[in-house]
Amino acid sequence: MKPSTEKRLFRYALTSKKSILIGLICLMISVGLELTGPFIAKSVIDNHIVGIQTNWAVVNEDNDSDTVEFKGEYLKRADRVEETDLVLGEYTLLQSAKDYYLIHEQVPLNSSIQVVNGEELTITNHDDFQQVSGEQLSVSELYTFFKPEINPIVWLLGLYLGLILISSVFQYLKTYLLQVSANKIIQRMRNDVFEQVEELPMNYFVSRPAGKIVARITNDTEAIKELYVKVLETFVNGFIYMTGIFVALYLLNVTLATICLVLLPILFLWMKFYKKYAGKYNRVIRSTNSEINASINESIQGMPIIQAFRRTKETQAEFEQLNTRHFDYQKKMMVLSALTSFNLVNVLRGFAFVAFIWFFGSASLSVDSMITAGILYAFVDYLTRLFEPVTQIVNQLPQLEQARVAGARVFELLDEDGEEVDKVNMKRIQGEVRFDKVSFAYEADDYILKNVSFHVRPGETVAFVGHTGSGKSSIMNLLFRFYDPQKGKIEVDGLNALNLTRQQVRKHIGIVLQDPFIFTGTVLSNITLNDPTITREKAIEALKAVGADSFIEKLPNQYDEPVGENGSQFSTGQRQLLSFARALAFDPAILILDEATANIDTETEGLIQDAMNVLAKGRTMLVIAHRLSTIQHANQIIVLERGKIIERGTHQELIQQNGSYYQMYKMQQGAMKEKPLIANNG
Repeated sequence: MKPSTEKRLFRYALTSKKSILIGLICLMISVGLELTGPFIAKSVIDNHIVGIQTNWAVVNEDNDSDTVEFKGEYLKRADRVEETDLVLGEYTLLQSAKDYYLIHEQVPLNSSIQVVNGEELTITNHDDFQQVSGEQLSVSELYTFFKPEINPIVWLLGLYLGLILISSVFQYLKTYLLQVSANKIIQRMRNDVFEQVEELPMNYFVSRPAGKIVARITNDTEAIKELYVKVLETFVNGFIYMTGIFVALYLLNVTLATICLVLLPILFLWMKFYKKYAGKYNRVIRSTNSEINASINESIQGMPIIQAFRRTKETQAEFEQLNTRHFDYQKKMMVLSALTSFNLVNVLRGFAFVAFIWFFGSASLSVDSMITAGILYAFVDYLTRLFEPVTQIVNQLPQLEQARVAGARVFELLDEDGEEVDKVNMKRIQGEVRFDKVSFAYEADDYILKNVSFHVRPGETVAFVGHTGSGKSSIMNLLFRFYDPQKGKIEVDGLNALNLTRQQVRKHIGIVLQDPFIFTGTVLSNITLNDPTITREKAIEALKAVGADSFIEKLPNQYDEPVGENGSQFSTGQRQLLSFARALAFDPAILILDEATANIDTETEGLIQDAMNVLAKGRTMLVIAHRLSTIQHANQIIVLERGKIIERGTHQELIQQNGSYYQMYKMQQGAMKEKPLIANNG
């Protein structure tokens, strides 16, 4: 049983575990330093700003920075009195509305004050009333009591600023390490996917449009990239941040922190719910996106036919159908996200603050459990911070589901049975080929080749002719081991091809196709294919040998001339000469020409024929021929019909047999004689 997509994505993440681990350590340090802010603010508020509203002791002398002088007396906060201090009396500093009062005795700190007459004050504490003497403090007098707190406040604020700066350094390191790691993971995954594509059997590409395969390599891996680059960091950052906040909440108040824990199962259940529906929608979206890519790719390649046959409206309608399906499911995703994600966080935030107000507003306002302003501030700050990562996590759920679906599609491609690339070298073969009772079918029991046998000696040229569907190209596909036969045996130099690796077989076989493929690059890079064993001199020599120098040397940059996609600036004949030169430069022992002259005009045919003569020297040639005039000098001509060999022999022998080959030859000769008449009538 194959592991889940999540496990496989996690395994890819482990390929950069060292960098990720260091990044997570930096993240934890950064979060820890950042979350000290509310604790420092609590200390500033409770101990230094609101802290002056407390009991004060009258001491005998001004012996440290905590002692203040007020109207000839030395006062010191009761919580800072030391054993060496001689206490001469007690005061209490309280706030009532916007005014501050110094009571000339010790009273409860949660008392309220009512001025009766001058220095006569009434202290109310629950239902108890007490007449005391005291005085209202002016701003300058109040500052006297506040003066010892200035240095500690400045020091604490400086500490917080320093911690934030250190936190930002670790935050930068975390971001850098996680981003670099994420991009390395995707680089590795794309290499694996492309390597897998190169190892896939030929029938995989036959049954799937190129656009769909391209979408998996580009679009799907890009979606996975967002998982590692953004989603992973958001989730890890969010959970570590939330863990730190919960630790801080427990340090402040165990009961309320426990109430806030309800957030975690709600978030987990929401993610499961979202995964169920979003995953279904995203599978359709990703699949439709692949079909759109395939449609665009096919339309661009076939645009001359579409326009020539006036099929633009029909093609547009087909594309619009795919585009509409993509839009409909994207809209469903948007509705799912818009109706729930934002609302979810707001509802949870509302419940959290209601619980906070209820808890502190009723349960805790008692004589035994007085809540300070600093704790209130810290709790509000931490609750506000708690919902920031929750919002970020919920907002990343759509991207997470896209990445999961894209990952499943990529791993589906990686799970396809590929052909192992074995680079074991094999000495140059002589070029002997033998098919022994070979039968082959692309689909089960629908045989294209039926009991085919022939023998090609080293250095011979053998041509295969026959009507479309007779099995000519299938023979070449089997020899190249794009496919393997269901019955019979294929031998190369007396060795069973199945006992050799595909790379060993292909190393000594070259091919020239009917429609040659020219890569983007330069003229020379198309000959060498960037193989270091083929020198510049060897490539130029091959080009000159097939006569391609006649048009290349007229180019501005000659052999270094840039070549566009599929060599569109060259004619069909020129592209074919380049493919002949490519085959010659690689010097194969066996060369396959797959209807290489089918699309060549009569004038260019002479150049191609000369190139073929150059290629034929010292190697075995297997030619799939459309023009019988190009194979008259072949050592053997094999005529195929519906997958069976019906005739074989030299050109003269087959003409004398007066069979199928003779009929094809006479038809072509007649067509060639009629061409001038058709041209003149035109």
